[in-house]
This record gives sequence, C-alpha cells and structure tokens, in this order.
Amino acid sequence: MENKIQELTDKIYREGVEKGNTEAQRLISEAQEQAQKMIEEAQKQADDIVAAAKKASEELKENTKSELKLFAGQALNALKTEVTNLLTNQTVADAVKGFVSDKDYFNKFVVALAKQWSANEPVVISVPDADSLKKYFMKNAKDLLDKGVKIEGVKGSKVLFSISPADGSYKVNFGEEEFENYFKDFLRPQLVQMLF
Repeated sequence: MENKIQELTDKIYREGVEKGNTEAQRLISEAQEQAQKMIEEAQKQADDIVAAAKKASEELKENTKSELKLFAGQALNALKTEVTNLLTNQTVADAVKGFVSDKDYFNKFVVALAKQWSANEPVVISVPDADSLKKYFMKNAKDLLDKGVKIEGVKGSKVLFSISPADGSYKVNFGEEEFENYFKDFLRPQLVQMLF
C-alpha cells in the first residue's frame, strides 16, 4: 500500500509538474506574443515618428527654398531699383543743372516754348530775372513780344519760369524739380531696359 501511495503521490506530482510546465509554457508563449506585439507597436510608432519628422523636414526644406528664392528675387529687384534710381537721379540732376545753368540755351528753350504756346493766345511768362529774358526776347524773338507775350518778374519763387494765358486763367510752372521729374519718368524705362 505504501507503494501505491508512493506511486499515486508520484503520479500526482508528475501530473502537477506536467500541468505546471504546460501552464508555464502557455504563459511564456503568451508573454512572448505580447512582447512581440509591443515591439511591433513600438516599431510602428517609431516608424510613424520618423516619417512625420522626414515630412516636416522636407516641408521646412521646401519652404526655406521658396522663401530664399522669393527673398533673392526681392533683393535683386530692390538692387535693380536702387541702381536705376541712383543712375537716373544722378544723370537727370546733372543734365538739368547743366540745362538751367546755360542761360543762352535755357532762354532758347523758353523762346521755343513761347512760340508754340502763343500761337493760339497771348501768354505771360514769369521768371525771377525778367530783365535778362526781356533782353533776350528783344534780341531774338521780338515778334513774339509784338504778338502779346509778356515777361514779368517774380520774386521768391523756386520755379525757373511759369507760363499762363494773358487772362490768368491757368498757370504752368517749370522748375528744376519739375524738369528732373519729367526727365526721370522719360529716362527710367530706357535705363532699366539698357541695364537689365
């Protein structure tokens, strides 16, 4: 009987160990499966993070390229404008100063303008130095004075001369600034085309 008890005990023990081993194997398998799932999930999350970072990096790279291209274009246009302004301002300022400082040439210009203007109506020319212009007209364009061109003096005026009808209905002023602006508008497109 003792043998039977021992056999029974051994049998129960073996069955218990086998059951324990089977349960342990099952638990180990489940743990390995869960660990594998966790590793796969972590890998998927890591891949998603890397993909998002790459996408953000590419977007940043493209945005930076676009902004640099835009900035370069704006900088180039600003430089072209500055060069054009500098050349136009200097060229026109020198030309106008030369034009108004040559009294003989300037007086010829006023005579030519007065001839065209006074063809339809008598005009009044107002200048800071009326006597000088009257002498020039008397010498070179007396017929215009006879047709009704009047030359008057103007004190404290910045303009080089102004022309108005004899009835005073309107007045057109011509000064260095007006000439400079006119010639800048005229010269600028041609200068831009020549330079760029």
